Amino acid sequence: MREGEKDPGLYDFRPYRDRPPIAWPGDKKVAVWVSPNLEYYELDPPASPHRKSWPMPHPDVVGYSHRDYANRVAHWRMADVMTKHGFPGSVSLSVALCQHIPEVVEDANARGWEFFSHGTYNTRYSYGMDEAQERSLIEDSIRTVRDATGQTIKGWLAPALTHTPRTLDLIAEYGLTYTCDLYHDDQPAPVHVRSGRLISMPYSLEVNDHYGFFVYNMSPRDYADTLIRQYERLAEEGGTVMCIPLHSYLIGQPHRIGPFEEVLRHIAADGRAWITRSGDIADHFLGAGHYDAVAADAARYEKG
Repeated sequence: MREGEKDPGLYDFRPYRDRPPIAWPGDKKVAVWVSPNLEYYELDPPASPHRKSWPMPHPDVVGYSHRDYANRVAHWRMADVMTKHGFPGSVSLSVALCQHIPEVVEDANARGWEFFSHGTYNTRYSYGMDEAQERSLIEDSIRTVRDATGQTIKGWLAPALTHTPRTLDLIAEYGLTYTCDLYHDDQPAPVHVRSGRLISMPYSLEVNDHYGFFVYNMSPRDYADTLIRQYERLAEEGGTVMCIPLHSYLIGQPHRIGPFEEVLRHIAADGRAWITRSGDIADHFLGAGHYDAVAADAARYEKG
């Protein structure tokens, strides 16, 4: 590491080989969870000094309405396909959706989906927040989701993936058990925080439909093939987690939903997948002793 550079020390170094095994319920090889991002974007949000909300000058009617297709049409198409093949959702939720379009939240809750926080709006960012502001954001997320669904959130994905240096410490302090904001591993791992126990839950940028369609310019069938290849490799290795992060305004388009349904059919029929929710993975990782085993294993690689 060069002089002046500092590793934030959020998690331990552990090479992928020779790790203690992680056993999933039913002797399954890979825990698979699907993460629909149920989001709310403001048409003309307050300007942020750190990041523009829309690429076009406000109000960006085109960008807003494209994303609003999710809550008007595409959520229902995506959710029905997931339910058909036995995949519960673990919802990355813009909690303001509970007030703006409660019908979407009510539908997801009725399906037995889990909710975790993705901030208030996906057009407001954590960059530059002081501690009081960030605490207010976390407290509002907990309260809003509980009032709307009866659930107490266990997880966090920062709004538009924006953070402060204290974010992980604060969510652990408030009793959350996992973060989706670290992308360093295919297995859960302890995160170093000031208090409590926090797990890094494998999420994904590589097989996120946003990256697939907006960054890598994949066709629907290319994206579906990518998901199947991701699944097959992780199932072969075992003790792994596969997350499929989705945005219904993308995957729920009529020309994309068919190939995606083929992916769900493939995984459901394979037999090696524990098809579950992110909070259930976190509960198992903590309750079955894997958190302690991973922490102990990491001690082998501590540098003096």
